[in-house]
Parts: sequence; structure tokens; C-alpha cells
Amino acid sequence: MPKGSPELREARREEIINACEKLYQTMSFKEITIKEIGNVTSFTRTSIYNYFQTKEEIFLALLQREYELWIGSLKGTMEQAQTMTKDEFADMLARSLEERAQLLKIMSMNHYDMETGSRPEHLAAFKVVYGEAIRTVRSGLDKYFPDMPVPGKQDFIYTFFPFMFGIYPYTFVTEKQRAAMEEANVNYVFMTIYEITFNCVKKLLN
Repeated sequence: MPKGSPELREARREEIINACEKLYQTMSFKEITIKEIGNVTSFTRTSIYNYFQTKEEIFLALLQREYELWIGSLKGTMEQAQTMTKDEFADMLARSLEERAQLLKIMSMNHYDMETGSRPEHLAAFKVVYGEAIRTVRSGLDKYFPDMPVPGKQDFIYTFFPFMFGIYPYTFVTEKQRAAMEEANVNYVFMTIYEITFNCVKKLLN
């Protein structure tokens, strides 16, 4: 257990996560190490091990925070809107994910590594938040589409959440990938996070 007040422990934990987030803007998951993260914190690298044992645990905490922000955005919108059409619900989900590109990036690129490289207690804490994300979307279906059959709502959840894993790699394509697809005669149609999410949600609701 790290020493200090709960406020200091939480502040240091957030500083570690923020340092990881900053590095992830210019470096890949493989390039980032505990040492690199320690170089951009205000305390020693060894102190990081009082909070996280692996970089995977740090990334998992960053992903958990991204989910919490996404959940907060959805709940805030749904608290304000008493009714929504299918288009409006699709728009809400699409806009909320458009604002959380980092959530989609971490989820699609490094999710398996994070889970296998984290201790059970860290993984359990993440799963609690992930479960809350599922319940939040389900509550929107219950609120705005009460006549939608229960199996239909379950199908929506178990299609939409796996679909989220593919949004980032489909909407963020490098020039090398574009060139390869052209050479392979792949008929790739570029779509934004908003467009691909809106279209998916509309189809699931119909």
C-alpha cells in the first residue's frame, strides 16, 4: 500500500495515468515502458510500482477512465431528453463516441494485452465500469424504446459492443494501408466515427 493521504495516493495514480496518456499520443503501445512513463512523472520510477505493476495495468486504468467519461456523457444526455427517436438515439451514441477516439483506439489496439497483463483486482475494477457502460446503453433502450422486445435489446447490446472494437481501425487508416488496399483493389469507403456508428445503430434499431 503506498504511503500518504488518500488524496495524495489518488493524485499520484492520476499523474501516472496522465503520463501514459501523454506518451500514447506520440508513441505506440509497444514503445511505452514503465521507465518512459516514470520519466514524465514528478516522482521516481520505482514509486510507480506502488500503484501499478505493469504498463498494461496503467493502460487498463486509462481505458477505465475513458469508459467512465463516456458513461457520464451518455447519462448526462439521457437525463436531459425524455424522448428520442431512432435517429436521435443513433446521433447520441455516434456523437458520444466521436468525442472518445482514445477509448476506441485503446480498446481496438491493446485490449487483450491489457487484460492478460493486469492483476485480477485491476481487471475486476475495470469490468465493473465496463458493465456499467452496458447497463447505461441498455437503460437508453428501455427508456426510449419501451416496446422493443427484450431479445431485440439483447441483440443490440451483444452486437453494438463488439462492433465498437472495430470502429477505430476502420476509421483511422494510414497512407500505407490506403496504398495497400488500392493495390489489392479493395473497395474501401472512408467513414468517420460518427458516420459508421450512426449507420450501425440505425440498422440495429430497425
